[in-house]
Amino acid sequence: MRGLALSCAAAVLAASLVCPGRAVAGPATPETTIRITSPLGRTGVPGVVRVVAQVVTPAPGGVVRVRFYVDDKLLGEDMDGPPYVTEWEDENPYEPRTIRAEVDDGLGGTVEDRVSLASLEVIEEAAVSSVLVEATVTDEAGRYVQDLGAGHFTLFEDDEPQTLDLVQMQTLPTTFTLLVDGSQSMSRRIDLVRATARRLASRLKNGDMVVVAPFRRRIEAVTGPTDDARTIGDAISGIEAVGGTAILDSLATLPEYFARAEGRQVVILVTDGYDEHSSTSMEEAFRALQRVQATVYVVGIGGVAGISLKGEMLLRKVAAQMGGRAFFPSREEQLPDVHALIATEAYSRYVITYTPTNQEWNGAYRTIRLAVAEPSYTVKARPGYFAPAPPPIRPTLEFSVAGDSEAVLALAPSDVTVIEDGVAQKIESFQEANAPMSIVMALDASGSMRPALDAVKAAATTFVQALRPSDPLALVQFSDRVVVEHELSTRRQLTLDAIAGHQALGGTALWDALHDSMAYLQRQPGRRAVVVLTDGRDENNPGTAPGSMHTLADVLAQVRETETTVYAIGLGPRVDHEGLARVAEASGGAAYFPEDASQLADRYRRVVDDLRRRYLITYTSTNSTRDGAWREVRITTARPDVVVRSVGGYNAPGRARPATEP
Repeated sequence: MRGLALSCAAAVLAASLVCPGRAVAGPATPETTIRITSPLGRTGVPGVVRVVAQVVTPAPGGVVRVRFYVDDKLLGEDMDGPPYVTEWEDENPYEPRTIRAEVDDGLGGTVEDRVSLASLEVIEEAAVSSVLVEATVTDEAGRYVQDLGAGHFTLFEDDEPQTLDLVQMQTLPTTFTLLVDGSQSMSRRIDLVRATARRLASRLKNGDMVVVAPFRRRIEAVTGPTDDARTIGDAISGIEAVGGTAILDSLATLPEYFARAEGRQVVILVTDGYDEHSSTSMEEAFRALQRVQATVYVVGIGGVAGISLKGEMLLRKVAAQMGGRAFFPSREEQLPDVHALIATEAYSRYVITYTPTNQEWNGAYRTIRLAVAEPSYTVKARPGYFAPAPPPIRPTLEFSVAGDSEAVLALAPSDVTVIEDGVAQKIESFQEANAPMSIVMALDASGSMRPALDAVKAAATTFVQALRPSDPLALVQFSDRVVVEHELSTRRQLTLDAIAGHQALGGTALWDALHDSMAYLQRQPGRRAVVVLTDGRDENNPGTAPGSMHTLADVLAQVRETETTVYAIGLGPRVDHEGLARVAEASGGAAYFPEDASQLADRYRRVVDDLRRRYLITYTSTNSTRDGAWREVRITTARPDVVVRSVGGYNAPGRARPATEP
């Protein structure tokens, strides 16, 4: 269940702690140096990050002007002296970024440092591949037992025994996140809070990283990941006690920060337990926390009114749920003992991994029970975890709009409503459909078309010439059988020559023409459409039986399967109005029924207009069930001058299967 490693956070940093791709320019003089100390990686979610540079300079008072850049675009300047800081909103962690800090050396040159932040990969959880459990084992005297192997442990998931893949004492670098309460209720004890956080950060081992994350109503501008003690200290010292508190809301966001983290993750929550603004319930917060493969320690600092019984119960429960411990020092003199206990326990933990026998992707909570053979030993580990939920379903639907030209051109996302199976959806992307569309033009070549042949050729020629040059076009003619006159091509002369040679003879295999045209397009990626012209109904040449092997029901099923838009032009009184209208409506296209051949050119023009008034919307469905079922989707607009036509839904993907499942 692990995602992508955070940049540098899980790297082996024992030597220089320099990230891959990081280039540090040599100082222009021995006296001037600059080093970016935050961030040295990414937390994995969009948000505000404090960019920090440490400068050593012979300038008077040690004060210089530091310029910060992101991808060579000036982000900000700081000339107030150390710490040199600016804030940057990492809006899209899925794009690589380069942070640069530079300072003049006083000799006409500059000194700079760069940090390259790799993009996070989009990883859909595919299976419950590996579960990580951290555990401590103590003897009767409370001493940590550190010499056990895999044979000493047994682990049960939902009462089913599991095979352990790895058991070892903790040796991996650890990322410590200091989640520090900076609300107004902490004002009288803020010095103690700062001292607590500083002492905790001072006990790091080589290779560890720290994230300083102050929170009030939400987690605010973070510092790190960083390994620099001065940067950590400055970030902690800069926390001011103002505003309200939302502890549960802040805890509930932690899974976003650790969703792609690799290696050990330890959270140290420093707070007074006074929560006045959270909209998240305790149950919701714990459910979110249980998705985090991190150990959470709590240091409760009494605020203005001390720690309430309710607050203490909350903090103890947080620590217990996350396999950590809760501490409540009342005086600064007690802090060394607290720090020593947290550090000792954090570095005295077994790392245990196993591959669950239950590989179902259902998002359900699964209990963990870990035991050792020696009955006098006490084992402490988190009580369970949530299995991966199925990847979200994100349909992209295309629709067309008809109405007054100015109204259509002014259509905005706020004008559109999407309802899936009766439930309103939130549109995430709204844009014009400008990608090339593969089009099959199907012309009726039955004998009944002979009187209108010249008008058909002229109107079809005008239609072909009006299409966008980038849209591939194929020509199909149908009478007793379906014939592909030429394959998809942007060479319009192929189509014009085929139209010029169009003849009329035989029956009308209408449903075969539509079915085979969509089957042909199904092999093509991207957008697809069929434009069919006919003057009759599906029948053989004598008019005594169907002309096709396929039925109208087959065609309607093909519309859903291939997601092809169908435009139908039915000429004259013998056309199957109902059948063609059903196909066009089901596909999100349109059906036109001119009375005579003189109106054909106008109907083809309407098809071209409709092709140019198409939009794409994307949303994450509120129904994540992967059952392969058809979802009814209704796209509407409140504007009375605009009519929306869409395919009417989509087929949900089938159940996600683990790689080990046949």
